[in-house]
Amino acid sequence: MTEPPPPSGSFVGAVEEPSESPFLDDAEGMAVEPITQWDLFWTRLRRHRLAMISAGILAFIIMVVVLAPLMESAGWIDDPLVRLVDDGGRSLRNIPPRLSDGTVSVLPPGEQAVPASATALIFGSDDLGRGVFTRVIYGGRASLTVGFVTGLMVAFLGTMIGSIAGYYPGGVDQSLMRFTDLVLGLPLLPIAIVVGRILPEMDFLPDWITRGPMGIALLLGILSWGGLARIVRAEFMSLREKEFVEAARAAGASDRRIVFRHILPNAMSPIIVQTTLIVGIAIIVEAALSFLGFGVPPPTPTWGGMAAEGGRLAVRGFWWELVFSASALIVTVLSINFLGDGLRDALDPTQTIERK
Repeated sequence: MTEPPPPSGSFVGAVEEPSESPFLDDAEGMAVEPITQWDLFWTRLRRHRLAMISAGILAFIIMVVVLAPLMESAGWIDDPLVRLVDDGGRSLRNIPPRLSDGTVSVLPPGEQAVPASATALIFGSDDLGRGVFTRVIYGGRASLTVGFVTGLMVAFLGTMIGSIAGYYPGGVDQSLMRFTDLVLGLPLLPIAIVVGRILPEMDFLPDWITRGPMGIALLLGILSWGGLARIVRAEFMSLREKEFVEAARAAGASDRRIVFRHILPNAMSPIIVQTTLIVGIAIIVEAALSFLGFGVPPPTPTWGGMAAEGGRLAVRGFWWELVFSASALIVTVLSINFLGDGLRDALDPTQTIERK
């Protein structure tokens, strides 16, 4: 009895050759681009919605603050130091927020009154008749200058001292760390109050230090780098024992090349995050000093100084200067902190790419 023929597609005694896919020829020669660390960082950061929104808000605030002189030249805002007057020459003191009706003028000292901008009273006026809207914008110049200059100083000093201490153990490390402990033990706010009190009286210093925000920024930068130095030192002490550093040392690379080309790029994550947080802390400290009367000397507007003046006026029912200056300060600091939180997650190699 004969066996029936095998069913179609079955294998009898031999393995059938697999058919070639029509897509294999198309795929030949295609190269898959590697995913770099920058691609991973940017992907994580873009999916951190809160950080991206904060970055957009912060970019808008910085743009408005930086372009304030051009906006004043174009007539969109007024000089923050001049008084607002009506048609009769009376000072417009403590006027609530309202749109300009064309009867408001600005009166520079010793000059004739000229028409004010359309935004003169959009945030109201203060106790001296100056526009709060213009002063909030110009106040951001002083506060952000303090924050960013302090951040740059802390990043430079903390990275330099921490990297040297972490790479050279022994006497160099111990000497630098004892000096860092001394700086960390200094009380920041009391010293800042004392220096802020005597700084305007130091006639041997240039005016841009004694009368502007740079003096406070330099002081905060000198007193605030200790925490970052300890973080950088710990990173360098961990990285200097890694295999790639040993390989570079065995290949004859100098200490300078090892530090700047091999170790420092791998330690940038905590440096960037800590510097971002320092910027927000410096803005808050400057606002506290201005609130106490030891910050940037008047008549230069700052958010902290305006909040202090607005607090005294708020008890009399004139709330607008306190609300608008404090709101600008809170939004800016929160944006910086949320951006720092997003940078921390994006720079963390253990984080997975997930939508937040």
